[in-house]
This record gives sequence, structure tokens and C-alpha cells, in this order.
Amino acid sequence: FIMTNKYMYFVANWKMYGALSSLNTLNKVIKFSKSKDINKGRLIYCPPYTLISSFSKKFKNCQIGIGGQNCHEGENYGPYTGSVNAHMLKNIGAQFVIIGHSENRERGENDKLINLKIKSALRAKLKVIFCIGETLNQKKQKKTRSILSKQIKVGLNNIKNKSNIFIAYEPVWAIGSGFIPKSEDLFTTVQYIKSKFKVNFPKVLYGGSVNTQNITSLKEINNLDGFLIGGASQNAKKFIDIVKKTYT
Repeated sequence: FIMTNKYMYFVANWKMYGALSSLNTLNKVIKFSKSKDINKGRLIYCPPYTLISSFSKKFKNCQIGIGGQNCHEGENYGPYTGSVNAHMLKNIGAQFVIIGHSENRERGENDKLINLKIKSALRAKLKVIFCIGETLNQKKQKKTRSILSKQIKVGLNNIKNKSNIFIAYEPVWAIGSGFIPKSEDLFTTVQYIKSKFKVNFPKVLYGGSVNTQNITSLKEINNLDGFLIGGASQNAKKFIDIVKKTYT
């Protein structure tokens, strides 16, 4: 089964990468975004805070979305050195924000804090890319489902309208490791995630070592709605190739 005509999201998570000179590398991607080659792909860039404003201006005349990689849970200005909240992101042109990435969970973000962040992002009218995933240890102990279930339950606690939430399933053991889940495992896990929502299934993206090689097998998972792409998205050619290969 090839998903030739499915509307897919491709989120470029640049992590801690990028300078003003990186803006020049985006010309290729802008050109691609205006061509027929993009098919039904929607591109979204999440650069570091320092570049959001520049990216937003750069993408003014095309359909590429912009997001932040995290935000503080507080809605007002406050004494939180080094922090940026959802309103501040919205103010400089962001439309999306990634919340709950495992790299931040590893540094102490728990499900309750993530829940507060998601609520404040939604109130600021941002769309949320909510990351969930199990560690290698949890996978070995066959705890994948109970972990995902808890992350979804606590992370989305008391959020009635989930229409602006995307779920990014990223097994922690797959991030930056070069390993991706087996196709049937990934398919059933995505089905499980969608089954947690009674109405309006969220869009589910896959993240974790997505590259130009493995996209060929990943695109066969027909219940996925797109990909959260780390390292490979920092290179314009690789990012474009991933989109093209999804549709060929």
C-alpha cells in the first residue's frame, strides 16, 4: 500500500542547530514547497527560538509552517531566566510548538508539567505537537502500551478540545540511534494511540531516526499522518528527499 495521495505533515525539528546563515539553505525548500513535487505534503520548521522570527519572515510568501521546540508553562511574563512562553512564540510568528520531547523529559519534564505547557500553548492559539514514547528498558519489559497510555492520559488531562493537537510517537530508543521500530510493531502502536481517542482521532506522526533510507519502509505504515524529523531535516536536500520518497 503506497500512500500517494494522503495529506502528510513533515516537521523539521532542528534541535540546537542553526545560525542566521542557515536561512540561505532554505531557498531550495521554499522553491520545493511551491512546486507540484510536494504533492500533499505540509512542511513545518521548528528551529531554535533565536531563529523563529527570521524563519517566519523568510517563509512569508509560502505555505511552510513555523513552530517552537518547547515553551514555558506560565502564561504571563515572569522571572524565569532563559524561558519563553507560548504567547511569546505566537507573537513572533510561530503557529506550532513541540511539547514533551523525550530530550526534555530526560531533563526532568514530567507528564503534569507537559499538561500545563499544552494547556498554555492551546490558549495562545498554537497547535501542539505532543511527543510520547517509551525507553528501551520499558520496551523490553513490555510496558510500551502502559507508558503511552499514562503519557496521553496525564499529558492531555482536562483538555476537552483536542483538534489542535498532533501526537508524535517517538520511541526514546530510536532517537538518534539509527534504529526504527519493526513495521508491524509501529502500525499496531499507532493504532493503539489512536484508540485512546473516542472521537476525532488525532494526527499521529512518527519520530526517531527518520532518514532518506528508512522513509521507504516507514511510508508503508498507512495509519501514520507524517513524520517528526531531526538531524536529516537540517539538510535541505535530505529533507526534500524524505518528502519526495513518501509520495513515490
